[in-house]
Amino acid sequence: MTLDPAALLARYDEQERSGTHARDGETTERVGGVLRTLYAADQGFVTAVGLDETTADAAIREQVEFFAALDGGRGRRFEWKVYGHDRPADLGARLEAAGFEPDDVEALVIGSTDDVLRATEGTQVPAGALLREVGDETLDDDARRIADLHTEVWGEPIPGYAERLVHDKRADPRGVRLYVVETDDDARRVLSAARLEMRPGAEPGAAPLSHFAGLWGGATVADWRGRGIYRSLVRLRAQHAAEAGVPYLQVDASPDSRPILERLGLVQVDWTRPYVWSPPGVD
Repeated sequence: MTLDPAALLARYDEQERSGTHARDGETTERVGGVLRTLYAADQGFVTAVGLDETTADAAIREQVEFFAALDGGRGRRFEWKVYGHDRPADLGARLEAAGFEPDDVEALVIGSTDDVLRATEGTQVPAGALLREVGDETLDDDARRIADLHTEVWGEPIPGYAERLVHDKRADPRGVRLYVVETDDDARRVLSAARLEMRPGAEPGAAPLSHFAGLWGGATVADWRGRGIYRSLVRLRAQHAAEAGVPYLQVDASPDSRPILERLGLVQVDWTRPYVWSPPGVD
């Protein structure tokens, strides 16, 4: 399939940055020129949907004041996600000046679900590894193990990550799917993990509420990289997206995963960068 990056980005903004979908326990609202989400797992998220040079600084102050006042004045950490085409063009610099910590820049890549399935046909995890989807009966334990994996791979814990995985999966079991790859032995060492987030129709077989399924949370231990695990996780998630009728896959791709995804047919449509604000005294 020939992909038009500009058209894909416009459709992505329309469907994924509109604030029309929230899971149980979450609230999403448009406040001035930003979209703000409060997650049940003690976190927040903001992205710009209508700022400019004259309104950005006031919007940043307003969001910092809002999150600083939460939880009885203790404040709540939140992420402001910046896209390359957001306005004003210096939004990231303004966030840093307001005390936000920037994270790594990633490529926003999008591809056809069907193209990915064709490109990954025959892909399997390597010998000695087992890929499985996380079920409700093991969810609490698997979420903790996935969080531990992320700490091992990235070198620091993600606050509240296990709790958020558990909440999101139970609040939206058809829209959130979790996967682990572990050693096929008694040790069951977690080698890799990933998740799929999508908005399927209200009933099985109904048209999806969004044309985009997000591939998130990919992490693999160093000594098992380069052996097809990531491709296997991409393929299984593409299969499940296809079953739900979702035509496109979307990834915020790191420098490690981007070349793999481009070989599978995904194209870059923009870049993203998260900026994190934390209450005073919280690392």
